[in-house]
Amino acid sequence: MNEDRIGDIVAQWRRERPELDPDPLLIIGRIQWLAEVLDTALRPPFAEVDLGNGEFDVLAALRREGAPYTLTAGQLSQRMLVTTGAVTKRVDRLVTRGLVSRSVSDIDARGRVVGLTPAGVALTDRLIEQHLANEAAILRELSDADRRELERLLAALTRIVRS
Repeated sequence: MNEDRIGDIVAQWRRERPELDPDPLLIIGRIQWLAEVLDTALRPPFAEVDLGNGEFDVLAALRREGAPYTLTAGQLSQRMLVTTGAVTKRVDRLVTRGLVSRSVSDIDARGRVVGLTPAGVALTDRLIEQHLANEAAILRELSDADRRELERLLAALTRIVRS
């Protein structure tokens, strides 16, 4: 996509349907395009260690909890903003790889908790360093003021979309 393909698309809609306001595409279209570009840019470190989409999210959610790095599937679902079904599939793959384990809850014998294994902690710690470095590199051309403003605007848009 050229530097302002979204702007070109908006201009085309203005020409073809002048009664419509295509300006939301200037924001929403760019956010959607950026999401795809960012996914492509941030994916390589995870792909190198054969982690599928969302699997690092499980590892990171558990690691952020602090020792003993355990959560229930429901808690993981809330922290990752995905369904418990999606969590279960990701956890199954990670259990097979020895990066997480499932065990009986100390609080409720019917419940299960997911926990990071030592290998999972080590991998997560290594990957989060790479991930944050990649994100910082992507944002390096923005000034501190631009970053704060972008963060503020994205937070405001998130609140609007969630309401």
